[in-house]
Amino acid sequence: MLAALEGMIAELRQIGVPVSIAERIDAVQSLRHLPVDDRATVKAALRSILVKTHDHELAFDSVFDLYFTAQPPQASSPASGNSQAGPAAPGGAGGPDGQNGHGAGSGSGQRLGALDDAALTELLLAALREGNEVMLRAIASLFVDRHAGIEPGRPVAGTYYVFRTLRAGDPDRLLARLAEPGEQAPGPAPEQATDPLRRRLEVEGYEAQLEKFRQMVEAQVRQRLVDDRGAAAVARTLRRPLPEDVDFLTSSRDQIADMRAVLDPLTRRLATRLAAKRRHHRRGALDFRRTVRRSLSTGGVPVRPAFRKPHPAKPELFVLADISGSVSTFAAFTLQLMYALRSQFSRVRSFVFVDGVDEVTDVLQRSPDVVEAARHINAAGSGVWLDGRSDYGHALSGFWDTWGGEVRRRTTVIILGDARTNYHDPREGALKSVAQQARHVFWLNPEPASAWNSGDSVIARYRPFCDAVYECRNIRQLRAFVEDLD
Repeated sequence: MLAALEGMIAELRQIGVPVSIAERIDAVQSLRHLPVDDRATVKAALRSILVKTHDHELAFDSVFDLYFTAQPPQASSPASGNSQAGPAAPGGAGGPDGQNGHGAGSGSGQRLGALDDAALTELLLAALREGNEVMLRAIASLFVDRHAGIEPGRPVAGTYYVFRTLRAGDPDRLLARLAEPGEQAPGPAPEQATDPLRRRLEVEGYEAQLEKFRQMVEAQVRQRLVDDRGAAAVARTLRRPLPEDVDFLTSSRDQIADMRAVLDPLTRRLATRLAAKRRHHRRGALDFRRTVRRSLSTGGVPVRPAFRKPHPAKPELFVLADISGSVSTFAAFTLQLMYALRSQFSRVRSFVFVDGVDEVTDVLQRSPDVVEAARHINAAGSGVWLDGRSDYGHALSGFWDTWGGEVRRRTTVIILGDARTNYHDPREGALKSVAQQARHVFWLNPEPASAWNSGDSVIARYRPFCDAVYECRNIRQLRAFVEDLD
């Protein structure tokens, strides 16, 4: 148990989940007070100790399932079927997940194994309708045995094995059958069954059950890989960055969805932190009357000066975002974050550019989210002047000519882009003019610093006119930059 815990903590640290020495000690100490044969209780306790934010819960669950795998089903007589967990039950043999009257023991497993795929699919449909998780787990185990085709010794993550198993089950076809009115279990009256809201809720319930089945299949594949190669080896092949560490420029569609889920609560935390920083890191003017009153208790000596409550002015923010294809994901996330933080600034104005530049502040205000705003921006061809290929020089010159007079000493200008000009003239003089009038100019570059100034990147020519140039490849680095804003 201690070896599994040490391995799990090491893997959590490897993927970026912060676990301190004190938390490691608490986790070890907690095992003395837990029923170690109750896997669900152990998991809940360790999660409460080691996980500090909701963003890291999925990573913890995946790593825990690797290092604290369920016990394999033990051979027993059919008479002991109800006392044993189902095949590869996540609760472990003899755990609460296995103690039930649904016949998921070894005798029942033998009977299930005698069914062909068609009969097993019908049984799966019934289990999905009833929400019978024990039966779903047993069927998932049989599907993996029959269709995954796991090859011992291969250093793979198992994604293809999961795909092969689910392809045999065909979740889309299962959902279509579950959603058919004629396939419903007896229950609601026909007029109730045709109610659109009720039908939508039923379909969402079936989708949730199918997602559980998919997770059970993944768990079964992981367990077999762990049995074959060990938890540490499987963890290396399954290792994925946390959503906050995924590179903007290389993220997949699923990773982008995970990043959006992380960004929403992040904006609220950052807004609170910025407000506190502005409130506490500045001191108001000396309050002479209060200082004199306080000095009466020290014989007229002003030992403790009193200051007026500070009312710092909020800066205004201009954000210029390159929305060309290579950096569009980065621009979308940063625009969304800056717009969500607009309460911390007196005004936020947003501009997009490719080879031209356009203001999109009104578009962001009207759109319910940044995805819808991106559709409007693309439909209107915003930021495109000629051929739609990046031309930083022309875009910056256009910004200075049109809006340069509105840049003031309270204005912070943030430029988002990789500074790749397609070998056009960078016209750094336009940025110099902006920097001379603005309070701050910051440049956020989504490329790794090792790639700067290679090829058509001219970030070195813009750098002298910026207060700072930041590498901003992921949400973690973006958050660090926002926390430094004042």
